[in-house]
Amino acid sequence: MPDHAPSRFLDPTTPPKVLTLTLLAGISALSMNIFLPSLPSMAAWFDAPYAFMQLSVALYLALSAALQIVIGPISDRFGRRKVVLGALVLFLLATVGVLLAPTAEVFIVFRMAQAVIAAGMVLSRAIVRDMVSDAEAASMIGYVTMGMSLVPMIGPVIGGVLDEIWGWQASFAFLLVSGVLVTILCWRDLGETSTPSGLGLAAQVAQYPRLLASQRFWGYSLSAALASGCFFAYLGGAPFVGTQIFGLTSSQIGALFALTAVGYAVGNFLAGRYSVRMGMNRMVLVGTMVTTLACLLIVLVSVSGLMGPFWFFGLTLFMGLGNGISLPNSNAGILSVRPELAGTASGLGGAIVIGGGAALAALAGAMLTPGATELPLAILMLVTSIGSVIAILWVMRRARQLGLAG
Repeated sequence: MPDHAPSRFLDPTTPPKVLTLTLLAGISALSMNIFLPSLPSMAAWFDAPYAFMQLSVALYLALSAALQIVIGPISDRFGRRKVVLGALVLFLLATVGVLLAPTAEVFIVFRMAQAVIAAGMVLSRAIVRDMVSDAEAASMIGYVTMGMSLVPMIGPVIGGVLDEIWGWQASFAFLLVSGVLVTILCWRDLGETSTPSGLGLAAQVAQYPRLLASQRFWGYSLSAALASGCFFAYLGGAPFVGTQIFGLTSSQIGALFALTAVGYAVGNFLAGRYSVRMGMNRMVLVGTMVTTLACLLIVLVSVSGLMGPFWFFGLTLFMGLGNGISLPNSNAGILSVRPELAGTASGLGGAIVIGGGAALAALAGAMLTPGATELPLAILMLVTSIGSVIAILWVMRRARQLGLAG
């Protein structure tokens, strides 16, 4: 019998398909937001204050940030495939722990352990950078995250419906099944795309000063952190605004969350289509300005006294649009500063972005006390978005000084 070429699947040396990267990043995003409509009912189930259950968002983001500091260097040392598969297995175990949690405190512990899935977000970007050049990376990241955004777009909708029918546990059961399927897919299709550096973890971490000394790295990271920061503040405060201020149900909040993701998906498409033509920096500037305008309109409508669920949630569609345009390009910018340290840069940049998001989500939860309106949340979102515009203008000024394109 003649020899046959090995199947593309089960070949650990074959670069993955875009679909695999999309679903890998998508399970990370899904874990972040599918249960958000269930926060009020979870607080009732565990007989815990809403502010305490809201820590399941803020602490998850904080641990994600911490993990991303080491995920990048570990993947540079041992390769992307091993780290991704290991993270997926740990995520599945943590999800089982969440489902079996007898108290709110135990739930929070296992919820934090789920943050290991942040490896999916970090390494999907690093794998793209392994495979293509700088300009193509921004475009490909845009397409990957466009597809990825379809997952969290329907996540809160599914989570809200599951919560009303079977309770909050159903959302995490859905996560468990989805995680198993993504693990199987990655085992079959995710070939290694990097050459292990041979350096130990300490030596990898020692590369951080090379990144931290770069003004461009900080500019891209701060732009991404502040642009997405208004979104994380929204994640932390929107369930309260929806239930306590507008009197919406879990399924209604879940459906309205999808508006932001629709805007994000459209923005990702635009990033994928126009990033190579316009350049990373210009696309980041356009995206951050769109987000800032959306946040400004939310504040103005709130101050006018005309705020309702249509205006509050509807305008976040444009916030998502701006983030969808800017974030793929700012992430590609983070990776372009030191291409030989793509995994490390992705992890460290992601830590800055997610760490800032954790702080803003916690701040949003603390600001929205009983009797509060949506205005404090709207102002917080606007201020962080303005900061993202300032950060990318700083990058563009530095790029002109160095004679760089983009």
